[in-house]
Amino acid sequence: MPFNRRTGVLALCLSAAFASPLSWAQDFPIKPIRIVVPLPPGGSNDVLARLLGQKMSESFGQPVIVENKPGAAGNIASEFMARAEPDGYYIAVAPNQTVAVNPVLYPKLPFDVNRDLTGITMMGRVPMVLVVSPARVQATTVAELIALAKANPEKLSYASAGSGSPQHMAAEVFKSMTGTRITQIPYKGSAPALVDVLGGTVDVMFCPLNSALPHIRSGKLRALGTTGTKRVDLLPNVPTIAETIPNYESDIWIGMVAPAKTPPAIINKLNAELRRSLALPDVQGKLAEQGIYAETSTPAEFTRLIATDQKRWAEVIKAANIKPE
Repeated sequence: MPFNRRTGVLALCLSAAFASPLSWAQDFPIKPIRIVVPLPPGGSNDVLARLLGQKMSESFGQPVIVENKPGAAGNIASEFMARAEPDGYYIAVAPNQTVAVNPVLYPKLPFDVNRDLTGITMMGRVPMVLVVSPARVQATTVAELIALAKANPEKLSYASAGSGSPQHMAAEVFKSMTGTRITQIPYKGSAPALVDVLGGTVDVMFCPLNSALPHIRSGKLRALGTTGTKRVDLLPNVPTIAETIPNYESDIWIGMVAPAKTPPAIINKLNAELRRSLALPDVQGKLAEQGIYAETSTPAEFTRLIATDQKRWAEVIKAANIKPE
């Protein structure tokens, strides 16, 4: 076939069509990457996105833009990602509430996390701490709080950031494992919930470590236990709740996801870059200051964690008859 403009264009189109995903990944990225955050600026998810976005931009030589898309307990951001182009240029911060709790709490979401999203990597954990208002609660240990709650069923109250929030789920697991009845007072977010515990309006809260720490140090809150499997470096004298209630665990974890059909080679390239960034001492130091502990995984491991936690929280939601707000 003689070469002319028409056949030349055809050849270029065919070449692009049959280019291997590996070659796409080698060129990736050739334009700005956007990180979607399902919550407002300022929290742990936003801190992770902005810190890692800066490191990714330096490494890739392309801008990395953070876009906050809060609302509907993170479902707005998840739906956006489910419909985003699967080319690696839109990725999203994924806390366990949005990808592990919401899919089993909300019965009719317009997307399917397991079908429409895929894991890139785990990024970190944020321990929570069980705190009480010293003005309202005399308990100084987890065991004393359990005894107080059992002696006064439904008289103690706990503040949550709303139905399905990490604070809510941590409290429901606590109640289930101890046979206690403590009344939930839901708020629209963690900040107003914490304000009322500090003000002595509510008795108890499972609070993210970074938010509670200044008030624990000032004496405005009393810390009884942390929610992870090991003690927190910033509160070495505070035991884990599991030291009193074996196998108790209810940390906040945060990962990164992409649209489901994103080429594996691009997922792997993003995974490698995020893991490299999270291993940097300066990144780990800045995160630790915020009560965030860096932790990474393979894409497959993170996708499995999402599925495993969905099963766990489905059981808790069913047993406690939790309904979305």
